[in-house]
Amino acid sequence: MSGSPRRYAPWAIITVLVAATVFAGAVPAVSAGVTSADEPTPTVSALDPEQSVALAYEFLDARVDEFCDGAGHCLPRSYQGGFFTTPSWDFTPSFVYDDALVVIAYTSRGLPADLRRAQAIGDTLLFVQAEDPIGDGRVRTSYEPHGIRQGRVEITGPGTFTGNQAWVGMALARLFHATGETKYLDGALRIADWIQTNTADMVRAPYGYTGGQVDDGTSLTWKSTEHNSDISGFFTQLAQLTGDAEWADRAAVAAGFVAAMQSADGHVDTGTGLDGSTINTRPVPLDAQTWSYLGTGDPRYGAALDWTLANLIANDGPYTGPSISDTDVSKVWFEGAGNLALGLRLRDGQGDADRAETLLDSIRLAQRDAANGDGKGIVATSTDGLDSGFGDLYYASLHTGATAWYLLAEAGDNPFRLPVD
Repeated sequence: MSGSPRRYAPWAIITVLVAATVFAGAVPAVSAGVTSADEPTPTVSALDPEQSVALAYEFLDARVDEFCDGAGHCLPRSYQGGFFTTPSWDFTPSFVYDDALVVIAYTSRGLPADLRRAQAIGDTLLFVQAEDPIGDGRVRTSYEPHGIRQGRVEITGPGTFTGNQAWVGMALARLFHATGETKYLDGALRIADWIQTNTADMVRAPYGYTGGQVDDGTSLTWKSTEHNSDISGFFTQLAQLTGDAEWADRAAVAAGFVAAMQSADGHVDTGTGLDGSTINTRPVPLDAQTWSYLGTGDPRYGAALDWTLANLIANDGPYTGPSISDTDVSKVWFEGAGNLALGLRLRDGQGDADRAETLLDSIRLAQRDAANGDGKGIVATSTDGLDSGFGDLYYASLHTGATAWYLLAEAGDNPFRLPVD
């Protein structure tokens, strides 16, 4: 196994549940021309940005409110429509990575109803953490919202992957920052201690953090650039919130691993092989480029953003934006378009504002017109069957994570950093 990013695990769940459907029913990829974002395909903004943002929040509101128990615990399903919703099958699991993004997007706008829903999700994440059968501070990859609505924990993705832990930790850190309620910081620290105890690798250079554990508790020995970017951001937040410099030191270890993955041409490789040292060079994923910039705050990864613009931009019909990796650049991955747009807006170099607006315009167009859309949420991909290069396919179905990334990009809010008071 390579230094696989966080999405490797969720799609393993889908493979187990619906393998026959994946292989028999996937829509073939449609070839499309690829251009650099320096020469973007013209798009017309489908919605006024303010209206678009309001509708995207309405989509998240409906997803959060759909599955709640009497105690106020709520988890939104991650995907809906198209491949995931058919007359014979409705895929409803809630992936904690997506839940974390939704929490952070709500704290970003910060209206009273936003914070209420953010806390409902955050309290549920604390609930599943406390009720975990191992009970050592971890959370799992995904849970069944129907179970939450019935007041119980039903684990659908039992793996414990480092990046997912860090994202839940960042969501809880945001909630503590927004509300001052110490239960959220306590939950974040329990997750951080789990990461440090179970994944820190100070033996095999380049030093950093390994991938976590699979369903049976076996440790993953590879290291992921994406996971270490997550940890750099998460532990930096903990250092700020607690005043404990040890978290800053640990964040620096993770950031050092990310630096070791950067190639001479500026792009950042995916991570290491099983030995924890040999660099895995294929495929080259988008997240390693954008999250290295957002997660560490180091301007050296501006070169990774430039590499992305030159190598990962897809044009699929009216839609323009990045793909997931260099394996398949025939379709736009809208989650990635959101985090690339955010990176460009925050870098704010020459032409970056225009490039970011081109990406955001394409997301707004998809919000209105994409197959399987509802006029409010954002679908995961421009068309079905995008090959990630990590053994899974992505589909044009409504996605809470893609919607949350869009909202953060519109707000210019970096989820890897706490807001400035």
